[in-house]
Amino acid sequence: MSELKHTPLHALHVELGAKMVPFAGYDMPVQYPLGVKREHEHTRQACGLFDVSHMGQILVRGPNPAEALETLVPADIVGLAEGMQRYALFTSEEGGILDDLMVVNAGDHLYLVVNAACREQDIAHLRRGLADHEVEVVDRGLLALQGPQAASVMQRLCPEACEMVFMQHGHFTIDGIEVWASRSGYTGEDGFEISVAAEDTEALARRLLAEEEVEAIGLGARDSLRLEAGLCLYGHDIDTETTPVEAGLIWAIGKPRRHGGERAGGFPGADLILHQVAEKDHRRKRVGLLGEGRAPVREGAELFDAEGRSLGHVTSGGFGPSVGQPVAMGYVAIEAAEIGTTVYAEVRGKRLPMTVTKTPFVTPGYHRG
Repeated sequence: MSELKHTPLHALHVELGAKMVPFAGYDMPVQYPLGVKREHEHTRQACGLFDVSHMGQILVRGPNPAEALETLVPADIVGLAEGMQRYALFTSEEGGILDDLMVVNAGDHLYLVVNAACREQDIAHLRRGLADHEVEVVDRGLLALQGPQAASVMQRLCPEACEMVFMQHGHFTIDGIEVWASRSGYTGEDGFEISVAAEDTEALARRLLAEEEVEAIGLGARDSLRLEAGLCLYGHDIDTETTPVEAGLIWAIGKPRRHGGERAGGFPGADLILHQVAEKDHRRKRVGLLGEGRAPVREGAELFDAEGRSLGHVTSGGFGPSVGQPVAMGYVAIEAAEIGTTVYAEVRGKRLPMTVTKTPFVTPGYHRG
């Protein structure tokens, strides 16, 4: 087994008493002494700081990089205004999802953030698909400041960043440290994702943690927060066997890229994906699931109807601290996907009722201006 990599904050995590675990090839903090539940609640009520430096940060330069990237993703990148960020998907020729990512129009180039577990394959995929472009992997730290009080913290340290709205991106200075920041995140709350030179990452993290609202938050609470926010985790809720339409991610397919649009198709798997968009003949769908009682329903649990027929399975699940009951996402046969449908999850030999519901499970706090 290869040695685990460290982010620029590894020593700080250890100093803060984090429980470290292997994640996507990195030694990462799953929780701190506060504990997962209290870290989750603190982020929802105040402000949490997450180390997401294991994510891949990539710059794409060359002729018309937005047009070039559209050959690999179904998002509208050409129409993305400078200083704005957009969610996108790498798709396969079979219509499956290779990874999800964020794309920033940084003026003369694109700035991409990809998942840690898919980082190497994504870089190779970009270099193959964009052979006429420079694909540069940058060695930078990445911090996520998340929660309803994130803006109050940022107002004291970098007030100009607070002028951004959800999914805007810009270059700023915090305490003399140059950063690239977007108003976005993976918790369902208002917040900022902050890219910083590797050598400045610890100093910036300590500066943020010095603010009374801010607590260090680990991967455990990051997962429960994103689940309550109805956000997909690659390799669990979306994967190569799942199309964007089945995953409920039609909104990630730009209107100009659909049938009748000015740049329809042109991305891997377009024939199948755009057929599903138009005909709605897919046979399964990702849904939210609310449980009863306190028993969490975990990933992998099989789902059945009242007659015992198999309907699908859970892809992410746990107890939602902010919701106060078990929450999950999973795939069910299309006939069972209607809101309000009761399905039954098998947990340790018992079949527990769950109700198909809309996601997110919590009201988003994104700052849209």
